[in-house]
Amino acid sequence: QVRLVESGGGVVQAGGSLRLSCAAFGGTFSRFAMGWFRQAPGLEREFVAAMSWISGTTVYADSVKGRFTISRDNAKNTLYLQMNTLKPEDTAVYYCAAVYANGAVTTRSTYNYWGQGTQVTVSS
Repeated sequence: QVRLVESGGGVVQAGGSLRLSCAAFGGTFSRFAMGWFRQAPGLEREFVAAMSWISGTTVYADSVKGRFTISRDNAKNTLYLQMNTLKPEDTAVYYCAAVYANGAVTTRSTYNYWGQGTQVTVSS
């Protein structure tokens, strides 16, 4: 059984930074393709960033490219999302996701393990 637990969300002013963490329990973390998604009220869950395990390849949504950085620490079974220069439109519940796959996975339906989400609110 795989369990993902996000933390690090909160309220921040526009232009500020937050770092989200996603701790994984169970499974073989080092073999997971990992991703971050977000969902704003009334909208569908959308892709934010993904990272492969085999090559360290990262992929970002255009809306966050240059501002967000995804990283992982396999020794700690933890995935991170460093978010800088935050904007009000980044406000959403952020979810981490995992799947046993070799590449960086950007498709929501491919992931089969999800965390419960952490709220990020960016005030203007």
